[in-house]
Amino acid sequence: MLFIYLEKLGNINLNKKLSIVQSNMLQYERKKMKLPIFIADAFTTKAFRGNPAAVCLLENKLDEDLHQKIAKEMNLSETAFIRKLHPNDNFTQSSCFGLRWFTPQSEVLLCGHATLASAAVLFHKIKNVNSTLTFVTMSGELKARKEEDGIVLDLPLYPAHPQKLHEVEDLIKTAIGDTLVQDVRYSPDTKKLLVRLSDTYNRSFLESLTVNTENLLQVETTGKVKGLILTLKGEPGGQTQAFDFYSRYFAPWYGVAEDPVTGSAHTVLSSYWSEQLGKKDLHAFQCSNRGGELTISLRSDGRVDIKGGAALVLEGTLTA
Repeated sequence: MLFIYLEKLGNINLNKKLSIVQSNMLQYERKKMKLPIFIADAFTTKAFRGNPAAVCLLENKLDEDLHQKIAKEMNLSETAFIRKLHPNDNFTQSSCFGLRWFTPQSEVLLCGHATLASAAVLFHKIKNVNSTLTFVTMSGELKARKEEDGIVLDLPLYPAHPQKLHEVEDLIKTAIGDTLVQDVRYSPDTKKLLVRLSDTYNRSFLESLTVNTENLLQVETTGKVKGLILTLKGEPGGQTQAFDFYSRYFAPWYGVAEDPVTGSAHTVLSSYWSEQLGKKDLHAFQCSNRGGELTISLRSDGRVDIKGGAALVLEGTLTA
């Protein structure tokens, strides 16, 4: 290819030709997109547990289609894009940023673990000087507060209303077969279906339960349900740590068969289990293979604080 290009330059001497080629290559390098990118495991303090999210820092506006292409390339449940809101902003000093989240398949309205990962990158890697960050998102303004033992997310709290079983029975049976169900709720704000399993089951049952997500797209085609939450009442402490409730989360409608630890699901779970248990402060565990812990406090203003840790596992530069 280089030989053909030199031929096209005609009767210019070789040194001049090589100088032109070098100049063009430098211009090409300058035009290449170079984005700082990180991966942080959220809702854990240990690497390779919790829920990994990619985090991109956008110094400049990114072409709209590149958000989805990058998310597909990263192939994690979520890729977050943090952008400056004003020309003079910077990632170290500013306290307010734009934030969007993409699965490999589509953009989503809310993602808790990728918000936690974004805050962790700004606080712990970029060394942002503020103790509280505000993210402007499609779900409104979300705040992340740095504390000694983790990061607290200020998230909306979504109620889950009683759901007639016969309307979603095929979906539930497809997912979990003849597993006993104690309660079914639906969150219209998030399009999440909450299925509480019988109190006769324990954590190990939920962890080992085989969930058929492959056929859910054929069963639920109305657009009403976009996420399936399976949840179970917690157990007394004993030899293991006590949790108020357990859960698993599935979102094949967004291209995510099972999400390891899901902040947005807990904006619904918090509302439900607070009502069921009669308490405002809750300790939750999501029973995926990676597992993750969430500390929850329902607030008087109708929102919820969800606290978790994060472990930064990768940093680099995305080029294209």
